[in-house]
Amino acid sequence: MKYKLSIKRLASSLLLFAVISNSAPSLAELTIKVTQGSDQPTVIAVAPFVARGVSVDTDVAAIVENDLARSGIFSAIPRTDMLSLPSSKADVYYRDWRLLGADYLVTGEFNETASGRVQLNFSLFSVLGQRELWSHQVTGSTTQLRDMAHLASDKIYQQITGLRGIFSTRVAYVNAYMEQGSMLYRLLIADIDGARERLLLESAQPIMSPAWSSDGREIAYVSFETGRPAIFRQNLATAERQQLTNFAGLNSAPSWSPDGSKMALALSKDGNPEIYLLDLNSRKLTRLTRHFAIDTEPAWAPDGKHLLFTSDRGGTPQIYRLDIADKSVERITWQGTYNARPSLAPDGRTLALIHRRDTQYRIAALDLVTERIIELTDTALDESPTVAPNGAMLMYATKQGDNGVLAAVSLDAGVKYLLPARRGDVREPAWSPFPR
Repeated sequence: MKYKLSIKRLASSLLLFAVISNSAPSLAELTIKVTQGSDQPTVIAVAPFVARGVSVDTDVAAIVENDLARSGIFSAIPRTDMLSLPSSKADVYYRDWRLLGADYLVTGEFNETASGRVQLNFSLFSVLGQRELWSHQVTGSTTQLRDMAHLASDKIYQQITGLRGIFSTRVAYVNAYMEQGSMLYRLLIADIDGARERLLLESAQPIMSPAWSSDGREIAYVSFETGRPAIFRQNLATAERQQLTNFAGLNSAPSWSPDGSKMALALSKDGNPEIYLLDLNSRKLTRLTRHFAIDTEPAWAPDGKHLLFTSDRGGTPQIYRLDIADKSVERITWQGTYNARPSLAPDGRTLALIHRRDTQYRIAALDLVTERIIELTDTALDESPTVAPNGAMLMYATKQGDNGVLAAVSLDAGVKYLLPARRGDVREPAWSPFPR
């Protein structure tokens, strides 16, 4: 059984980590390839942003255009097709954009503030309505232009769709590749478009289970550097690490609570793998499950009062809900012979999971109210689903030929894209929370 084999591999692995400088060279930067978009995309034009009296060396408008196009629900008009290049409301001639079939137009310009910072003023126009819908200002330094671009994309996306944009979020993942005849594994984080990749950890042994803290400032992971699996937390700004567990047996699957004060994890220190709760301030450890079966992969509900976890206590791996207060457990998946790796959307209603129908392991979404399950992927060996903080997309690991790649799919399966690395395999994605 795949589930028990994965536990066995985890138990027998020996992992040695080395902390690498944030300035270390990058080898695995992700590229984004949209493979399926909306059948009726919204056509948008992002005119080049004009710099007035300030030096801007980044094409911010191009980043915004690419962000929106990669969402799969927008079709961007190429600059070479634009009939005019407005930078403000006074420059907009709606007839030009109607001829191109645009639904929306974005314009922007940069100015220097009195303190020497850069201010971006950008506006969203309805072409059919022939009016300015909304405008916004964002200020930063010249080193924050990419952040400003992603923020502009977030705001524009939200104005049109009603959902908060995810372009300012990040993804953590593991990259594995061959180096002089030996495998190397790296834990990295990057912008959601694959840019600004940072190397956090490197090892000659596998790296597992990256998990973001609720504020996005730390990542937890599993390390075998003490000779047995142990869970560590690491501050992204300072690279400071703290060892959280080093019990005999398995120490795996760390999952931060919504308020950041606790961590759910799977430990086998008392026999079979069970779900425990670790108070990160007092270091008090509380056992939550007691069963002869394997209980693992805890995931928090948004209310912070319940956990979902995978267990084979019913004979096959299925997902269960645990009430932290009274420790009661109920099974919530019934369709299929295998359901594992739960990841809840922020609404607490949509559950992403690995689902087996027949012999294929695929990513699916389960509506916890209607109990309707939708298969979102049609490839084999799909693993590690992680839901975006706005609940619109999820990311997962899959295979493309002989290579491991990351992929993303909307929860209605209407939009899909791949995130292959430039080198080696990528796996174990973890989508960050919204930046604070």
